[in-house]
Amino acid sequence: MKRWKKITLWIAGVVFVGAATFCVPTIWGKPWSVNHFYARVFLGFMLDHPMLLSQMRLLEPMGLDFHNDDLDDFSLAGQKRQTARLKDDLETLRSYDRDSLDDPLSYDVLEWFLADQVTQAEFAFHNYPVNQLSGFQSSLPDFMINTHRVDDLDGAEDYLHRVGGFEQAFADTIEGLVYRESQGIVPPKFVITRVLKEMRAFVEPPAREHILYTHFVEKLSELADVDDATRTQLQDRLADLIENSVYPAYQRMIDHYAEIEPTASTDDGVWKLPDGAALYAAKLRSFTTTQMTAEEIHQLGLSEVARIQGEMKSILQGQGYDPSDFAATMQALNREPRFLYPENDEGRAQILADYQKILDEIDAGMDPFFSLRPKAGVKVERVPEFKQETAPGAYYNPAPMDGSKPGIFYANLRSVEEIPKFGMRTLAYHEGIPGHHFQIAIAQELEGVPFFRKVVPFTAYVEGWALYAEQVAAENGFQDDPFDRLGYLTAELFRANRLVVDTGIHHKRWTREQAIDYMLANTGMPKTDVVAEIERYIVMPGQACAYKIGQLKILELRKRAQEKLGDAFDIKEFHTTILQNGALPLTLLERVVDEWIASRQSS
Repeated sequence: MKRWKKITLWIAGVVFVGAATFCVPTIWGKPWSVNHFYARVFLGFMLDHPMLLSQMRLLEPMGLDFHNDDLDDFSLAGQKRQTARLKDDLETLRSYDRDSLDDPLSYDVLEWFLADQVTQAEFAFHNYPVNQLSGFQSSLPDFMINTHRVDDLDGAEDYLHRVGGFEQAFADTIEGLVYRESQGIVPPKFVITRVLKEMRAFVEPPAREHILYTHFVEKLSELADVDDATRTQLQDRLADLIENSVYPAYQRMIDHYAEIEPTASTDDGVWKLPDGAALYAAKLRSFTTTQMTAEEIHQLGLSEVARIQGEMKSILQGQGYDPSDFAATMQALNREPRFLYPENDEGRAQILADYQKILDEIDAGMDPFFSLRPKAGVKVERVPEFKQETAPGAYYNPAPMDGSKPGIFYANLRSVEEIPKFGMRTLAYHEGIPGHHFQIAIAQELEGVPFFRKVVPFTAYVEGWALYAEQVAAENGFQDDPFDRLGYLTAELFRANRLVVDTGIHHKRWTREQAIDYMLANTGMPKTDVVAEIERYIVMPGQACAYKIGQLKILELRKRAQEKLGDAFDIKEFHTTILQNGALPLTLLERVVDEWIASRQSS
């Protein structure tokens, strides 16, 4: 018996030592396998961002929902901890022998991403977390309404716990604002004015009329297994939280911004911030994944504006318009009654229905151009009204990983004058099919790659693809009507203008008003739209430059493949090559396409 006990203890010891030998480096040191390291990096990031975990719904299919009652850590200490982890992860990654790996592309993608994130961390506080575009003050309630799930009683309790966390989240964010202000990092005055107006409106309704409350009541009404007494108790607790936790938290933020508003500067570009030029150069490299300078991007924008306007003027002339005053002509065209919906609920409902019809139509016509297509569907919804005033004209939210919802194309319906019918096709193609929905859903559904490859964002690739997708539709019979063609060119002109005004604001020190005037004169967009766009570029420097640069690189690679392969070029193979690796920096995308061309030439 003692002999068997010794053997059993010996086996247990071996198992323990083996497990420790495997687990200790995997969790704390350098994992034996680079794939385990990839998993650790991704897991560490996700555990630091429980709100993102809830959005992606990776763990729920496994019965794990421990994260669904937590908000992210918005504190200074949390930011510094994440920066330290980034540096450690990059150092560990570079300790592997890249050339001996079976999948060097994954190494290269993560190395590029981590190195860029470490660079961006040098400017971690050179931003405006409370802003009119997608700031903390609106993104937090937006998350509760559009992402947090109330599918059962546990989800309802988690909702209350998260709403109860608003107070700490606001306190942490204010701490960060004070720190930034001590470093001379204060938003332009218009940003403060905008968010003050938004937050004051947000805390105006009685607690039981607030959107956080009415949304919760609606979700509870859908739960058949929750009795009336429990429902009433949950609703009472939420009303108390809104009144005594959420509203005071917002009021402290309002008081803080009201205090600094009178002395805030009207300078708009990041050149005004400490090390502003270095910050902008880092942002351009991060968003475009190139080494292009601000001046090079500015000049590219000017040439693209001139090229696109030339074609638009030809179309206008062909349709009987005088394009000599380009902006005035386009503004008048945008207001023609035949191109507008009624400014009422019925008109807005019809816009959503027509967007869905456009998506369904093009989805049925993509087989000649794509052999790789996503399983997930896409639907159109309205941008939530509480945030529509300062939200962009449209955006896309990907489907959660568990397939419980489709991807969502959100259309901003704040004013029907911003939605002329001849521009709707292009916007639907960009946000939906074959644009963001195709690319992001395909990436999420990839098999045989490290998980981070399914979700890592590279803006020039993601937005460049969506802009390229508009051209794919325009080239292949989906915009034969001259006005639809004009709508397509209007969208491309809009992205070319972005190159000019973004670099104008942050590199050439244009004022907000100068940038608005340039964009009004060179797009013909409604002024409300232009103002919202310019204000977006001010709080998100460099991001708007990614679209056109990414599109032009994909077009350059397609032309190269066509010239080198001749009759052997297959558009479906090209699109698969672009999409089958997830998002990539443009330098790595170019390498992937060149390798595909070489393989086709040798076959």
